[in-house]
Amino acid sequence: MHTREEQIKAFGRLLDVMDELREKCPWDRKQTNQTLRPNTIEETYELCDALLKEDRKNICKELGDVLLHVVFYAKIGSETQDFDIKDVCDQLCDKLIFRHPHVFGNQKAETADEVLVKWEQIKQKEKDGNKTVLSGVPESLPSLIKAFRVQEKAANVGFDWERPEEVWDKVREEYAELQAELNSLKAQREALEQAGVDKKDVRYHENRLRAEQEFGDLLFSLVNAGRLYKINPDNALERTNQKFIRRFGYVEQKAKEMGKELKDLTLGEMDAFWNEAKEQERK
Repeated sequence: MHTREEQIKAFGRLLDVMDELREKCPWDRKQTNQTLRPNTIEETYELCDALLKEDRKNICKELGDVLLHVVFYAKIGSETQDFDIKDVCDQLCDKLIFRHPHVFGNQKAETADEVLVKWEQIKQKEKDGNKTVLSGVPESLPSLIKAFRVQEKAANVGFDWERPEEVWDKVREEYAELQAELNSLKAQREALEQAGVDKKDVRYHENRLRAEQEFGDLLFSLVNAGRLYKINPDNALERTNQKFIRRFGYVEQKAKEMGKELKDLTLGEMDAFWNEAKEQERK
């Protein structure tokens, strides 16, 4: 590993390279906060992919790409004289020190859970901090991650189940409500078809919205269950996504070996290949 002096020198080199690019490269010179934003999102997701796969070589590479964007935004901020990289570092250090009184102050916290209990209260005491517990959750977060974060933040101020297993009663309740709404929707659809009424009927639309709401409630309760059992739902779902992609790819490859299109396979044939893929993964 490198010494602190070597690390500081490398960061200084990065700042020098950024200065050169901003001055001499037509593409870099043209960039703004808004043109960089989509690339920042993409680079962040690429880092997330590497982290999920524990691909340490690519974690290092993708961290560099994300760091480039941090330095780039700071460079733009210095050009408008709003802030520079020192301000970014200073604000971050001040925030970390303020939020860790058990490290930099005289408070005590022996466990991670004890730290989390105080976290939201500390954030609301900050200058320009969040005015409410949930106001710090970005509106543009993907819905699954947002659900986890709002539940986590609410739990940090005491709004939570007393025992994790209690959440399953809520999951069953939400499932029953969704099932009842879907049954009602099915009955209404059949009644409309018998009466020759278009399914664009406003009552049918309202019932579909209620079913959607109940589905959302069920998902929300399952995310809550994951949180309580220390399972990150976004990570869990992405692992399942990747598993499905692998197995479906196997089915598709088998169809090609048979000289067929996927649509030409029977459901039984697809299931057989799917089970083969599962068995290979177990081995």
